[in-house]
Amino acid sequence: MSARFVAGTQVEDALRAAKALNQAGRSVSLDNLGENVTTANEASNSAQLYRQLLSEISSRGLNANVSLKLTHMGIDVDPQLAYANVAGLVKQAASISPKNFVRVDMEGSAYTQRTLDLVHELHREPGNRSCVGAVIQSYMRRSEDDVTKLLEDGIRIRLCKGAYNEPAEIAYQQKSEVDANYVKLMKILLKSGIYHGLATHDEKIIRQAQSFATQEHLARDAFEFQMLYGIRRDLQRSLIRDGWRVRVYVPFGTEWYPYLMRRLAERPANLLFVARNLFRK
Repeated sequence: MSARFVAGTQVEDALRAAKALNQAGRSVSLDNLGENVTTANEASNSAQLYRQLLSEISSRGLNANVSLKLTHMGIDVDPQLAYANVAGLVKQAASISPKNFVRVDMEGSAYTQRTLDLVHELHREPGNRSCVGAVIQSYMRRSEDDVTKLLEDGIRIRLCKGAYNEPAEIAYQQKSEVDANYVKLMKILLKSGIYHGLATHDEKIIRQAQSFATQEHLARDAFEFQMLYGIRRDLQRSLIRDGWRVRVYVPFGTEWYPYLMRRLAERPANLLFVARNLFRK
């Protein structure tokens, strides 16, 4: 079952999966699974692996970027270490020809403001513009304000619904509310003139995005749909066939099992999502 949703345990496994997806017309974001490291050495090793990924992506000519978590870079150990680790990766991505991109994933609400502050700060560094981006979760009540501030700085956004268990005071609890906010934020992003990613497997929302893009006379390459490795491969194919851009998030690494268990334990609805997609083509 794990092979369906995780590319493997080694860098070479991830790169092999990226090449196959590129050949199928899809771009890729590589995500080394792991979070909440407890030592500076673990954080440094994580950063080194991402440096290797960026180098291999460039040397192999892959259409791929990277996605990372601040807790994997050591923010709980030493915030300055985490900043230095991510800053080094963004600088490396910006120095590659053609330039690459580092997506800083959003974690639980305890990290929201620190994550956004770091992305804003790195994006303002000379040479880093458009080489680092953020993730916004539509179930968070604060997200519209966060989107406004990110767009003011010209920062690329990955919009998703959110997978963490958050209290009602800060997050919408009803699916209808989460979906409505997603569509509202999606329209703001598509009209911004910045290249964003719409991360969803929800066909209804995808159709609304397509309809809105057509209504606003947006080119089909002005943004991208994003989906998880092994999820809705049929939908990925149909979108590519119709001329829309699709990026697949490819997770890999030795930490896949504890990572999966933490996610399922935190929010059982994640298990239902995996189960529903296990037998899809």
